[in-house]
Amino acid sequence: MPHRHHSAPAHLLTPAMRGVLERIARAGHVPMHALSPTQARAAYAAGAGVLDIPAQALERVEDHQVTTRDGARLLARLYAPSAGRLPVLMYFHGGGFTIGSVQTHDVLCRRLSHLAGCAVVSVDYRLAPEHKFPTAFEDARDALNWLVSQGEPLGLDTSRLAVGGDSAGGTLAAACAIAARDAGLPLALQLLFYPGTCGRQDTGSHRRFAKGFVLEEAHIQYFFENYLRAAADRDDWRFAPLDGAGEKGEPVDLAGVAPAWFGLAECDPLVDEGVQYADRLRLSGVAVDLEIYRGVVHEFIKMGRAIPEALQAHADAAQALKKAFHHD
Repeated sequence: MPHRHHSAPAHLLTPAMRGVLERIARAGHVPMHALSPTQARAAYAAGAGVLDIPAQALERVEDHQVTTRDGARLLARLYAPSAGRLPVLMYFHGGGFTIGSVQTHDVLCRRLSHLAGCAVVSVDYRLAPEHKFPTAFEDARDALNWLVSQGEPLGLDTSRLAVGGDSAGGTLAAACAIAARDAGLPLALQLLFYPGTCGRQDTGSHRRFAKGFVLEEAHIQYFFENYLRAAADRDDWRFAPLDGAGEKGEPVDLAGVAPAWFGLAECDPLVDEGVQYADRLRLSGVAVDLEIYRGVVHEFIKMGRAIPEALQAHADAAQALKKAFHHD
């Protein structure tokens, strides 16, 4: 059973998670969807480290630039725990395509690099509404192509390459895995923390956790309105890898995409579509590992100081990376 059903979903929360949500409610911040995108980015950046663990020191932390197909320059931050030719995870941060940055996810990327013994390259793809769909997807794909071409001079082993991300970054990673399959680029793993995968919010978990669980229905609408150009974009697989279609309206084929590891939060509007995407991958013959962390909400992986499940999720994700990179 993927979910425990309860008439009052707040009773599913762990005591620590309930405490965090109560503190957030007491702080009385203006809801993100009432802010301009610029204000929302600043608010998210200001709060990003509040519940996070201390930053892990690493031997290599370097900033590089990716030039995109239209000539934009994106920050790509390389993390590596040691010298030597390491396998590499390309990471896309969450934030509804509107907020978040390499900086807001710096602690998480350091942690994954340290625990998995791999390099991580985190990408500052362009944000909405200044840059509408499909810019974030195209930036992600351009960054992946850059990594493949530049990996050797950077001392990385791009024959062992994974993509990953959380929330909207998980959407980008899942879509990149499909694009990589189409381009004949083998990936060892797609590492997906509570990805958004469907174009509409009509699952049971969207209804059950619509309000009071960090990612609210109003936030999701705000992010979608910022990112999408028109309603038709909801039906594009680059935005909705679960139920989106290709150019001719055909359902996206998932056969042959990279093996997947999912880390989902039980009390998250996105949990049902995460489970459904895992099921669709399995039905297409893709190897899938799925973890649902009980009693926690969307964004929990950045709350390691308060939420022990975050530390467990980091360890499980790192284990999945190690297994994928050292698979013979």
